[in-house]
Amino acid sequence: MKSKINPKAIFFDMDGVLVNSLDSWWKSLNAALKNYNVKEISREEFIEKFWGYELQENLRKLGLNKEIVTFCNNIYSGYTGEIKIFSKVKETLKKLDNYKKAVITNTPKDCALQILKKFDIKKFFNIIVTSDQIKKGKPAPDMIYKACQELKIQPREVVLVGDTESDVKAGRAAGCKIIGINIDADFSIKTFSELLNIIEN
Repeated sequence: MKSKINPKAIFFDMDGVLVNSLDSWWKSLNAALKNYNVKEISREEFIEKFWGYELQENLRKLGLNKEIVTFCNNIYSGYTGEIKIFSKVKETLKKLDNYKKAVITNTPKDCALQILKKFDIKKFFNIIVTSDQIKKGKPAPDMIYKACQELKIQPREVVLVGDTESDVKAGRAAGCKIIGINIDADFSIKTFSELLNIIEN
């Protein structure tokens, strides 16, 4: 086993890393599409083409306008009952308490805060950076740069924990080390609690 890493900060994607929200986003997007008389998409297509990207980017791919973004965000709260926190997230975050931590998510701020508060995990993070606070969401590195600026650290001092190609691309562009959950990265793990095998705690 290699020696553990000791970054200045840990940045976490939210959806697919801290919480299992895939079905809530898929269903709320389809509800929005249905409301605007647009063909709904299958779960498989959602995972393959849209999961991990910001909502505005996804709607651009579908050739739809920003009006649906607002509608989808407004109705999303009705689908948060579908969301579950992943196993041992709280315990693991508690053991990493001595690190600066940020959530960097393509989820809009109101939705992200609602989810983090729902599971009582907002308290573990120094800052939350969301797609509506910057020009470009992931896979662009803008959120990482903003979080680094606020925490007064360099991207090379950060380890980013993500679960999609979008996270990996953002981390690579910024120059972070990346821990991928069920995806190839600098380090790859299968469950959230395995972070403790990689990061000093």
